[in-house]
Amino acid sequence: MSNFNYKARAKDGRRIEGQLDAADRRTALLAIERMGHMPLSVTEAGGRGKAGAKTAAGARHSWWKMEDRDRMKAREVLLFTAELSDLLAAGMTLGSALNCLAGHGGGQTPAARTASDLRDRIVRGEALSDALAAHPKSFPELYANMIRAGEASGALASVLSRLVIHYERILDMRERIFMALTYPAIVMVLGVITVVIAMVKIVPQFKKVFDGMHMALPLPTRILLAVSHFLTYYGIFLLIGLVLCSIFFLRYIKTPFGRRWWDGVKLRVPLIKGIIATGVYANFARTLQTLMANGVPVLQALKITEQTAGNAVISEELRRARERVTDGTTISGPLAAGKVFPPMMTDMMAIGEQTGDMAGALDHIGRRYENELDRNIKIFTTALEPILIVMVALVVGFVAISILTAVFKATSGLGIK
Repeated sequence: MSNFNYKARAKDGRRIEGQLDAADRRTALLAIERMGHMPLSVTEAGGRGKAGAKTAAGARHSWWKMEDRDRMKAREVLLFTAELSDLLAAGMTLGSALNCLAGHGGGQTPAARTASDLRDRIVRGEALSDALAAHPKSFPELYANMIRAGEASGALASVLSRLVIHYERILDMRERIFMALTYPAIVMVLGVITVVIAMVKIVPQFKKVFDGMHMALPLPTRILLAVSHFLTYYGIFLLIGLVLCSIFFLRYIKTPFGRRWWDGVKLRVPLIKGIIATGVYANFARTLQTLMANGVPVLQALKITEQTAGNAVISEELRRARERVTDGTTISGPLAAGKVFPPMMTDMMAIGEQTGDMAGALDHIGRRYENELDRNIKIFTTALEPILIVMVALVVGFVAISILTAVFKATSGLGIK
């Protein structure tokens, strides 16, 4: 048994110090938590605290190397938050809950390693919100600010529950948009592959037959054979060019100017714009609602919402609106002045400001645009099928007409009836 000095925070907020005997440091932590205290620091009597501090400093110094490896995806963050919320609601202390999560998956998953680091930071005296800020790639500013509001109000478990609802809504919305765009993408890719195979493998066989007839071919046939010849002998260069253009395009839209241009295009393309716009508006309303319901100041909530909008055009308008906010409370007017957000949205926000129930108004806006998103997705998928059928029919029809006109001309020349 070893003797440990500890500092902890009692349930009433008092800072206490003491000593206890335990087999190791982890056992000492559990003993402090069983007493109902939140451990802040635990050092073995005899001067090992410096070594522990040195180790902690080294861990902080090398954490940036581990951040990418331990980055959690949105779905993993949702599961982590739900489990932490359930453990706290069951009466477990924060340190014990994080220690429990750190043991999941043998401690080797990104969520387990993140929970372990958060636990160690809390033991060293950091607040949970500050510890979360050390993992910006897993926990966005919205997450840390809501936790900070929960710590200030003493309702951490409630805030975590709201975060779970927020992430479930956002992920559900993303999945609906992804599913709506997956089907046309697959059809288009398969259609292009089919046409390329036909041009490279099938059409050249007809070319051999037509060359043996020594006759003037119709214009559609000559165009078809020219395209087939180009794809057969120069298709590899076309593919390389497309790959290079794709790389250049992807890099371009990651630049501030390129991203703003691309996000603006997505808001103007028929069929697509309805899905993108309503998704962005619903995300904006839900995020702002979650922040304001947890006591985050208006200007700070707008800043966080700007960073999580998911569209550069909307983010830029939110930044301008934040600069136009003067009294720190009224935001519907500055948002309406930019003429980017729908009048219906800003009018409903104005009503929420007048009645003093801004969170309720934002909840109504979020539900309205989520329902509209569902309708736009149904319209998109319904209209997409006949559009794809027409496109495929045009390509197949051109190939068929090009070949058949040449065959009819050849047979008429031979006098076959």
